[in-house]
Amino acid sequence: MAVKKKAAKAQNRRGSPEAIEKRRAARYFNDVLGGRGAGTPRLDGRTAKRRQRLLHELETGKARGTRDLKPLDVLLRVQELLDLGEGLSALRKVVKIKKVGFGDDVPTAVSRLHKAYNFRPEVYRFVGIGEDVLKEAGVSGDKKRPRAARA
Repeated sequence: MAVKKKAAKAQNRRGSPEAIEKRRAARYFNDVLGGRGAGTPRLDGRTAKRRQRLLHELETGKARGTRDLKPLDVLLRVQELLDLGEGLSALRKVVKIKKVGFGDDVPTAVSRLHKAYNFRPEVYRFVGIGEDVLKEAGVSGDKKRPRAARA
């Protein structure tokens, strides 16, 4: 019985390591000289449209143009925009903060919400929750660090 050898699969030029490195180097060169440095990532088309929609919803206070945004909706949208790289100052210009009187159970609600969603502390300010409530809820402020075990 004769053993058949498999023919070596020829690499195509598109997938060769040299060609891949050439394309990467060319993209990097164009980005650097074109003004898009490594520090400013560019959003793809879908993400840019989503960012625009979220900003518009926060500006109008309506989700998809019909339903009013609830406070949790505002928190979710602000958190997502911050994750996309939007600045706090730009969001402050867009979001209308409603001043609402709070009851005694707000710190408990904020604490439970923070445990569930883990929002950034600055996000809560967009729904009118101040630093004192955040400290009381244990979200920000002076958290005690555990002491190192003594030998």
